[in-house]
Amino acid sequence: MFPEKNQQTPIPQPKTYPLGEIGEHLEEKTAMALVVLSHSAVEQRLYAAMLQASSENGEPPEPLTARRLLALTGIRSLSTIRRGLDGLLAKLSIKRQTKDVNNGREAGAIYCVYQPEEVIARRRAQGFRGVETRVLNYPFERAIKRIVEHQNLSRREAQVALCCVEGLTNAEIGSRLQVTEQTVKFHLRHVFVKLGVKRRTELISKLLR
Repeated sequence: MFPEKNQQTPIPQPKTYPLGEIGEHLEEKTAMALVVLSHSAVEQRLYAAMLQASSENGEPPEPLTARRLLALTGIRSLSTIRRGLDGLLAKLSIKRQTKDVNNGREAGAIYCVYQPEEVIARRRAQGFRGVETRVLNYPFERAIKRIVEHQNLSRREAQVALCCVEGLTNAEIGSRLQVTEQTVKFHLRHVFVKLGVKRRTELISKLLR
């Protein structure tokens, strides 16, 4: 049975890039930015809910199961929850604990969540090749910090801006983010307005200075 609608406690979905909710220091926000960039929208919704639940008195009051996450996130599809959890597991953002057994029957997997800094460390240790590995490049790290400081870009806009810093064309950005080239141009126009620049070269210069 799915939880009743009035039992759900949806996680607010900010319109701007979610960098300020966790961590007071710039380094912590940069780590969060790197992790968020690697998640799909559903994965990030789950990840944020799990972080919030795990921060209550140091331990979640109830085990983090797929069915509990239905109520925590407001997502009504158990299959969507499970696909999101599979994505987070593959990206080393969470881990699956041993299943509970009750009278010989499995009660379902229990999940625990890693803090952003731990996620990045685990991915590097496993040799992941993603945006988080680029933080080792000082100019790219500076660009991420500039985006953190502005805190007015949407998640997709931030992705597009960082892809520009990498030197990708609109077509290459669209291929990486799995959107059309026209969509990339749309987001790029918003980035220009929000950061007060008129062209790509100015954007890159502003983020790297």
